[in-house]
Amino acid sequence: MAQVLKRPIGTLVNGLRSVGGGGGGRTGGSAPLLPDGGGGYAGQGAAGAPDGTMRQTLTIVFLCILWYVVSSSNNVIGKMILSEFPYPMTVTMIQLTSITVYSGPFFNLWGVRKYVDISWRYYFSFIVPLALGKFLASVTSHISIWKVPVSYAHTVKATMPLFTVILSRVIMRERQTKAVYLSLVPIIVGVGIATLTELSFDVIGLVSALIATMGFSLQNIFSKKVLKETGVHHLRLLHILGRLALFMFLPVWIYVDMFNVMKHPSIVTGDYRVIALLFTDGVLNWLQNILAFSVLSLVTPLTYAVASASKRIFVIAISLFVLGNPVTWVNVLGMLVAILGVLCYNRAKYFARRQDTLLPYAYGAKEAAATGPPTGISNGTAPAGRRYPYAPLHSNGGVPVPDNVLLAGNGIVASGMTATAHGAPTIPISASSSVNGPTSSNGRLLFV
Repeated sequence: MAQVLKRPIGTLVNGLRSVGGGGGGRTGGSAPLLPDGGGGYAGQGAAGAPDGTMRQTLTIVFLCILWYVVSSSNNVIGKMILSEFPYPMTVTMIQLTSITVYSGPFFNLWGVRKYVDISWRYYFSFIVPLALGKFLASVTSHISIWKVPVSYAHTVKATMPLFTVILSRVIMRERQTKAVYLSLVPIIVGVGIATLTELSFDVIGLVSALIATMGFSLQNIFSKKVLKETGVHHLRLLHILGRLALFMFLPVWIYVDMFNVMKHPSIVTGDYRVIALLFTDGVLNWLQNILAFSVLSLVTPLTYAVASASKRIFVIAISLFVLGNPVTWVNVLGMLVAILGVLCYNRAKYFARRQDTLLPYAYGAKEAAATGPPTGISNGTAPAGRRYPYAPLHSNGGVPVPDNVLLAGNGIVASGMTATAHGAPTIPISASSSVNGPTSSNGRLLFV
């Protein structure tokens, strides 16, 4: 099993050097998505494209299934632990210890990019508050799972888009489209229905879940800022935050929880079941983050958002089946409405971003083959208004294109771009092409 996981996960978190194990010198394998060098158009032969597409699809499906199973198991085991061992801070510290212990050796094994230099002023301004937020959000999340059913806790967490929109407006001054604002209505309605019909409702559990959701939203906003300004790898940032939070709150844990934990019957009598569950919970939490980032690095933001919402449905269903907490049909309806609202929000956000990244030119494939690319064209259009097969990615020209932009055309993944005579970055497109917007695994750090 370790050998099966090492190849796809190690490859993905290392920048998608290849998909499905395709080597650099192999023929007929999948084209590298993010090559080591910069250089031109990395195409594939007609015989190799279907095989590469199939490998990539199987890799995504395999990782999504594994992600769903690991996340569901993590939540179910967390509920089982907290029912017998009611120390949310201790469970959080074990998870942070797992991130600290496992991340260094495994990330080095997988070749994840090393740390970057961060000034002390920036470190204390952003990294330390992020570590503080990670700890507090994790503790309140465990309190919510302890006090209310897993299904209800995840339904409340579906309000994350609401917090993200409000906090982005207050902190970053970001405005959203009307479609984005309207998509928040079913989320609020669904969570409200689920709350009013929850048979095991607890005020502390609800408040803790809301605080945790707000904390995760703040982390997503500020971690995106840190990733953009420092260039640190998202997995390395996860390691930094986990390690810093562990050492920051170790004295707090010793003062608040340690002596009570040492007196707990499970520890005094050496109950290996509780100890084994704590160890398993830490490993699964760490693996869940790795799988989430691996899926994110393979698919578009919209696809990842849909997969994440589907995962939440899967977690809710598994928790209801395994833990057997009582629910009503109206309660289930509220959960489904909230998840549907999340899907609508993700779609609205996707189209709002897509308006800024759509290419302005298109052309017929036959015309492209007949005319060929012109010379001395700076905007992809001849003086007579004729459109050519090479159109600039940015009409203003001279705008650098990130190395990690993924471009797909005719079922072939392209890792390079050409340029016009004036140096503007260009890509070959056609009327039958399917051009995806730019997506980057380094663009965000999602907390799950």
